[in-house]
Amino acid sequence: MKLRLRLALTVVAVSVPVVASVGYVQHSLRQRGQAEVLEASTLARMQAGERERCEARPATWLARRGPMPREGRPPPPGMEGRGPEGRLGMNGPPGPDGPPRRDGPGGPGGPPPKGEPGPWPMGVAHYAYDTTLDSQNPSAPVLPESVRREALDGGATVVRRTSRDGASVLEVLVRMPWEEGPCAFILARRLEPRGPPMGGIPPPEVLGVPLLAVLAMVVALGPVVRRVRQLTAEVRASANSRYAEPVLVRGHDEVAELARAFQEARAEIQRQLSQQEAREQALRDFLANTTHDVMTPLTVLQGHLSALQQRLSRGEALEPSVVGDAMGEAHYIASLVHNLAAAARLEAGQPRVQWAAVDLNAVVSRVLGRHQPIARQQRIALESGVPEAAVRVHGDVTLIEQAVSNLVFNGIHHGREDGHVAVVLEHSRDQRFLLRVIDDGPGIPEEERVRLMERRFRGNAARTRGIQGQGLGLHITQHVARVHGWSLTLAPSEYGGLEVVLEGASAS
Repeated sequence: MKLRLRLALTVVAVSVPVVASVGYVQHSLRQRGQAEVLEASTLARMQAGERERCEARPATWLARRGPMPREGRPPPPGMEGRGPEGRLGMNGPPGPDGPPRRDGPGGPGGPPPKGEPGPWPMGVAHYAYDTTLDSQNPSAPVLPESVRREALDGGATVVRRTSRDGASVLEVLVRMPWEEGPCAFILARRLEPRGPPMGGIPPPEVLGVPLLAVLAMVVALGPVVRRVRQLTAEVRASANSRYAEPVLVRGHDEVAELARAFQEARAEIQRQLSQQEAREQALRDFLANTTHDVMTPLTVLQGHLSALQQRLSRGEALEPSVVGDAMGEAHYIASLVHNLAAAARLEAGQPRVQWAAVDLNAVVSRVLGRHQPIARQQRIALESGVPEAAVRVHGDVTLIEQAVSNLVFNGIHHGREDGHVAVVLEHSRDQRFLLRVIDDGPGIPEEERVRLMERRFRGNAARTRGIQGQGLGLHITQHVARVHGWSLTLAPSEYGGLEVVLEGASAS
């Protein structure tokens, strides 16, 4: 359903009950006005002389008032003798002694049947009641108990509506100001004509409200509908261009807010697409790096194993150097795979760190145990010094262990024969730790130390002995330190080699 049609139907749905309410209020006000007019006219009649006539003959007084006859038309039957005001004090023409002649109940000139308003359906009949609400007039209606109770409890006027042959009968029981005698209460009774429910159809100015509201809504919604359609076209064009085309924001209303929301969503989608492309590129780089970096040491390892197999087949003794080289290549491949996995995890967007309490003493012990065989094979003494009390930090144990392993790996593979690599863990009083990896190798010039943490940068030939360097170890270690809020520094060691210091806050 279109917006204009939906809003037009909404206006109509809202206007219908409003019009019905106005008609109901109009009908209620008209009924209340009729009762007030009938009460006022009754009081005026009684104070203008009808009281004396009523109290003189309470058993026969019955004041009736009907509609004025038109010019040139005779009065209706039974209305003869009515004065210019349309008033007749008795039911029929006067008898010899003044009271009206009664030919019988309901007959010509006689009183109407008990409880009936009389033969003048459009007129008003008045009946007199005393202070106990009893009437001496036999034609007066018998008042219901509820009306009697309300009037005797102090009500000045009691209004009641009944029906007769589908028509509404208005009854107004008025307490007279004198409040005594046989005419202390007067019941004014009028039979109203049949008419449409709720007082008829509301006036044209009320019925025109929904029509005018619908027309105004249709005219006012024209520019809004055009702007919504234009915004829809721009959003579709932006989606077809993979959100490269912007959504224009015009104005400062709700449609502009919607356009601004689309623009913000477009920027968020572009950001997510960029992250997805970065992750896909990191995955492609990871596969390419893995293929290139693993194939070379794997080919070397296969060559060493083939040489060992040939010597065994000829019954010759194995050369320790060949076995050592094979172990070095296998160790390098294992370290390379771990580093490539860590690099893919760290560089493909924000890493998902598994935060937990980590025991650095245990980490150092595991790393040294893993690298000890290759250190012995290369005649390098691998030593450690840790405090007795465990030093704990808050971080990801896998990333931390890989970072420490990279530092030890670099110290071993870039050291010298019969050299030393030491891992020293210290804990200060201000809840900080220092993890130092020191070697006595050839060292690194100042101009190269500042670039060692770059991805894929390799040092000079003096520190690249035997197995080719990966160019990933220090880069990954620096990234792990940054994720955990730690610092990583490189400096010449006092033994001539390199000293790498990892420093940060501890949890114990």
